[in-house]
Amino acid sequence: MDVVRAALSIRDAMLPLTFRAMTSTIDIHQLPQPDAVIFDLDGTLVDTVEQRIEAWRRTFEEVGITSRREELVPLIGLDGKRLAREVHALAGQPIDDARAEVIDKRCGEIYEELNRDPRPLPGVRRLFETIDSRGLESAIATSSRKEQVKTSVDALGLAHEPTIVDASHVEHAKPEPDLLLRAAEELGVDPSRAWYIGDSTWDMVASVAAAMIPIGVLAGAAGTREALEGAGAAVVVETLDEIADALTL
Repeated sequence: MDVVRAALSIRDAMLPLTFRAMTSTIDIHQLPQPDAVIFDLDGTLVDTVEQRIEAWRRTFEEVGITSRREELVPLIGLDGKRLAREVHALAGQPIDDARAEVIDKRCGEIYEELNRDPRPLPGVRRLFETIDSRGLESAIATSSRKEQVKTSVDALGLAHEPTIVDASHVEHAKPEPDLLLRAAEELGVDPSRAWYIGDSTWDMVASVAAAMIPIGVLAGAAGTREALEGAGAAVVVETLDEIADALTL
């Protein structure tokens, strides 16, 4: 899709040459240890990507646009308003920001109806326990609307309420780096000393733009290892347990 190619062009322009060399396939244990670990939410910590895809499919169906799963998969993780504009543009029905806001909000309503019993992905609690035991900072930085976040975060069963930065905190969500930079600011850490964990190409693009170390995780992803690596992932792991192992000293 044109939007994916454009995002990768942005990534390459923002990526320092030294970091480009590091983003060839390496072992996670070779990464510098972080001061903070920042996470995406859907598809990274909770198994909700299919609900997201179905919510968007139903939303577009309501406005008379047929969207197939394979067309939506590469867009999941993108800022919802931008996703709405992209799909409408591809259908030859461009919309303005106000209409995109309405459509994104409607998708959120449908998603909440579908997301009744979200399931944490393997290794979530162990990874947060490891982060706490190391005294590292952590946060969740998600393009989701604020009202969509609580159900999924509650399902994680964490020992304490995490720091959350959602789409309401910034003007531009992913693939722009604003969410991630805001999270680093709230945690009081240098972005270059943070790992960003995500399941989508947009997570990787945003992480590179924020000068964080991008780590892709496949357990809840709709995309592939190759797509994550192509979008700038320094490392791609199967589950969050591998990240916990890398943080265990």
